[in-house]
Amino acid sequence: MLMNELKEIAREYGVVGAGGAGFPSYAKMTDKADTVILNCVECEPLLKLHRQLLAMHAEEIIQMLDEVRETLGAKEAVVGVKDTHVHTIQILEEVLKDYPKVRICAVRATYPMGDEVILIYEATGRVIKPGGLPIDENVVVYNTETMYNLYRAVHLQIPVTNKLVSIVGEIDKPLTVRIPLGTTVKEAVSLAGKVTVEDPAYVMGGPMMGKLGTERTVITKTTNAIIILPREHKVVRRMNKNLDIERRRAASSCCQCRTCTEMCPRHALGHPIEPHRVMRALADHDVSDLSVYVNTAYCSSCGLCENYACPQGLSPRSVIAEFKNGLKKAGIRAENPEVKEVSPDRELKKVPVKRLKAKLGLYSYDVPAPFIDTTPSTKYVRIQMSQHIGAPARPLVKAGEQVRKGQKIGEAAEGLSVSIHCSIDGVVEKADEREVVVRG
Repeated sequence: MLMNELKEIAREYGVVGAGGAGFPSYAKMTDKADTVILNCVECEPLLKLHRQLLAMHAEEIIQMLDEVRETLGAKEAVVGVKDTHVHTIQILEEVLKDYPKVRICAVRATYPMGDEVILIYEATGRVIKPGGLPIDENVVVYNTETMYNLYRAVHLQIPVTNKLVSIVGEIDKPLTVRIPLGTTVKEAVSLAGKVTVEDPAYVMGGPMMGKLGTERTVITKTTNAIIILPREHKVVRRMNKNLDIERRRAASSCCQCRTCTEMCPRHALGHPIEPHRVMRALADHDVSDLSVYVNTAYCSSCGLCENYACPQGLSPRSVIAEFKNGLKKAGIRAENPEVKEVSPDRELKKVPVKRLKAKLGLYSYDVPAPFIDTTPSTKYVRIQMSQHIGAPARPLVKAGEQVRKGQKIGEAAEGLSVSIHCSIDGVVEKADEREVVVRG
């Protein structure tokens, strides 16, 4: 297949990164890549969907991965997966007998191994410079569900209309299931039985980098999980914290032990991320060295510093996020500094996911969540026109129109954008630049 053909299919069928920020997949395709990495590491605690999907659809996913590699002219493809996911690895080893240019990179079950900068180093030994992109080192990274969606688009002409989501936590029947895009959290959670606490909180995504949602929050192309927790759980309290209070605590309590910096995964790769210096500058109102603030732009927001490393329970990540937002609003772009040497004791600083789960108080929720490879019906969806980085799609339908599942209801805009498709059969109740509402 020609690269332009593959790009057009990915753009028209709405294939984006199925997690994180939702970067349009076609925009990563270039002949500069010599390595294509499939990210199946899934480092956030309690998330299970990618390893389950890969085990269930290994043939299709690896076939598409090799086709992407061949289309880009890359020398090899690498599947990144945790060494603890033995069942998935066994299935992969059998499938890969037919794909000599695809290999497995089994990594330690540590956090945040799924960070593409970390995974690229583990799989290739290459270090992405601070502020750089994988393609700077001739690498392209896709996650597992993205590659499966690309297979469905290329070989079955099926657009992206649903999202694989793990529903876990305080629920009596945890599961992983395909959910129509635009479905509300309330309806999605009902698929997993009854909520087992009176006043639940809904964590959208992982407990480290996710955000709190409500029953009206809708499923998008980047929703990986709904974690139901008691409102008083430490993970929820962290997400609900008062930033003004956290700034004051940082100024009055930080003892400059450096643990946050020493355990920072990006710092261990030589990136200039030094949370302890940010905390000190905040405490002293020190602006003599502006690089301390500018370098916050290189933080991956993994949350390890404040959810695991800090012995006083302070919030370096949240403080850094404020500085990052300030830089963005001010239009200040950090330069790409030279990377320092990788820390010689980097292996000793890795945080096992098991230990992280214990620290977060999540061990009791780490139970099987069976993969249901079907899409349940729903009667009402609010489909967002912006489910990806770049320009929102332009709505193509109006209130009162009859629409079908898979029908294109949002046209990719100029520049970086993808099309949006309807996830159910029904009638359009509302259509504007923000969303299309359909009732079945």
